[in-house]
Amino acid sequence: MGSPAHAAVESVVRMESARLIAGLARYTGDVGLAEELAQDAVVAALEQWPGEGVPRNPGAWLMTVARRRAVDLFRRNHDLRLKYAQIARAVEAEGDTVTPDFDRAFSDDIDDDLLRLIFTACHPVLSVPARTALTLRLLGGLTTAEIARAYLVPEPTVAQRIVRAKRVLAREHVPFEVPGPADRPARLSSVLEVIYLIFNEGYSATAGDDWMRPDLCAEALRLARVLAGLAPEEPEVHGLAALLEIQASRLGARAGPSGEPVLLLDQNRARWDRLLIRRGLAALDRTRELGGTDGPYALQAAIAACHAEAFRAEDTNWARIAALYEALARRVPSPVVALNRAVAVSMAQGPQAGLDLVDQLTAEPALRGYHLLPSVRGDLLLKLGRAAEARSEFERAAELTGNAAERELSEDRARAAAEQAGDLDPSSRS
Repeated sequence: MGSPAHAAVESVVRMESARLIAGLARYTGDVGLAEELAQDAVVAALEQWPGEGVPRNPGAWLMTVARRRAVDLFRRNHDLRLKYAQIARAVEAEGDTVTPDFDRAFSDDIDDDLLRLIFTACHPVLSVPARTALTLRLLGGLTTAEIARAYLVPEPTVAQRIVRAKRVLAREHVPFEVPGPADRPARLSSVLEVIYLIFNEGYSATAGDDWMRPDLCAEALRLARVLAGLAPEEPEVHGLAALLEIQASRLGARAGPSGEPVLLLDQNRARWDRLLIRRGLAALDRTRELGGTDGPYALQAAIAACHAEAFRAEDTNWARIAALYEALARRVPSPVVALNRAVAVSMAQGPQAGLDLVDQLTAEPALRGYHLLPSVRGDLLLKLGRAAEARSEFERAAELTGNAAERELSEDRARAAAEQAGDLDPSSRS
């Protein structure tokens, strides 16, 4: 444990798991089996790499091992469908150094395994929560704990959803494919939500030592762009693309030299990626052309655009942002949206106006374990000169977050509030 080989396995799995599972699902036609084969390959790596060394292309190594195991499994199964037999013969004939042309056996109109996996996991035979949990697990590489925090639900609930979802897909023989044009709209909203949540996990990681996971942001942004090409007349697809482009533009400014979080109002806006902002604004214009300005993702993109268009934090049009959040709350009522609206109102009308709204949310069951509620409340209390109360809120936020960088930020703010309240000697600050 703790060897370079084990660390390499963990790193590769984090980066390659989605592609590995997606590729295996295309080979086998079974999402649950694909995940099992991927896990078998990881176990083989843990057994072999410490003694033999990490291969030059570890992702390809894992795929090769998983494919061999698939062939062995198919040979043992006497009830194989013809397609599985063809796949086994193709892998054997091509050898280990050449990737077979499996697209001949599993053809559809989009050559993107990850997108196929999203649409398969978002099949209508599954409930919406099950679709999203399964896809976040398979494509985002998120643990059940991370998904539970993203949805503010208990971890066992998420675990049960994932297990049941895989069983249903297998029982119903759901094909691994992108649906035809007539069937896409029914699944599109779930697909958009999944991409959105993958990006969010990368933008502000729910757990671990890192403040961000840029690889997840990049993957979500890539999928959003692919989806925009798939559904060019769907305004919400462009709304999501616009939102992610603009949010991604800030990634380089969201962390300091030591990886510490840098909050929005403190960021150096010269470090924002202007190319991504232009791409986002163009996608938002496309959404408007299609008449979709009131969609949930379009509204969030419009909020992000307000920040992107302000070259200085003090130039931000907070009144417009508050109005956009109010429209978003009407469209998709949510305690988290209400909390964000309270922040915007506090910036537009003053901290007391924001605190009045936040205090209305403290009894919300869904926010009981949400670390940003006490964080926002602490910030508003501090602005109102109520430093002792602010300290308690920041300490509560530190207790609730699963992210180490975010916890340290809240602890620092608690110490600063304590010092301001006269409860801490400045010389004792670490």
